[in-house]
Amino acid sequence: MIIVHHLNNSRSQRVLWLLEELGLKYEIKRYERDPETLLAPASLHKVHPLGKSPVITDGALTLAESGAIIEYLVERYGDGKLAPRVGTPERLRYTYWLHYAEGSAMPPLVLKLIFDQIEKRPMPFFVRPVARLISNRTKSSFIEPEIARHLNYMEAELGKSQWFAGNEFTAADVQMSFPLEAAAARTGLGANRPQLIDFLNRIHRRPAYQRALERGGAYELLF
Repeated sequence: MIIVHHLNNSRSQRVLWLLEELGLKYEIKRYERDPETLLAPASLHKVHPLGKSPVITDGALTLAESGAIIEYLVERYGDGKLAPRVGTPERLRYTYWLHYAEGSAMPPLVLKLIFDQIEKRPMPFFVRPVARLISNRTKSSFIEPEIARHLNYMEAELGKSQWFAGNEFTAADVQMSFPLEAAAARTGLGANRPQLIDFLNRIHRRPAYQRALERGGAYELLF
């Protein structure tokens, strides 16, 4: 039996979604973030040394990292579903987006979250103006332009086909959901990005996505 070690408000939500899309049976073992630090509990370190989520166990196998988990589940249990045929241009795009999501799209979004938190954290009054000045300048000069660059790129790419890998829905769209949901939550998606807004609307209407939310529980994008 596949067990998803599910940390609340985390990337593991899209693993639940993939499992629902594949129609696989699975169990959820829940973990809650520390309300102050927002970090995973020590019990998750017992599953994987990094104490990160998502993590799945499948028999004797323990596997972390969203992209690796998605590739494993699709290759082992997909039976040809949710991945383009090997050797096609769509398969190359599929592989690209699986890696792009965490390798390129997420880092500036994580940086924005960190610098936003710096501004909100308690600190001595004489330090606060300096910290906020550094944070604002870093965001305006690097982080926010980098996020905009990636959003513009993804908007243009989705204008070429209905889904990221082509005209068929694939697991690459599951992987790409998190950076786009994070971007919508942290920066907003304006009217100048209709393709990205449409993508999010379409995935949110999918029955498997809705079932995953029902099983996974409350979902607020923190990381």
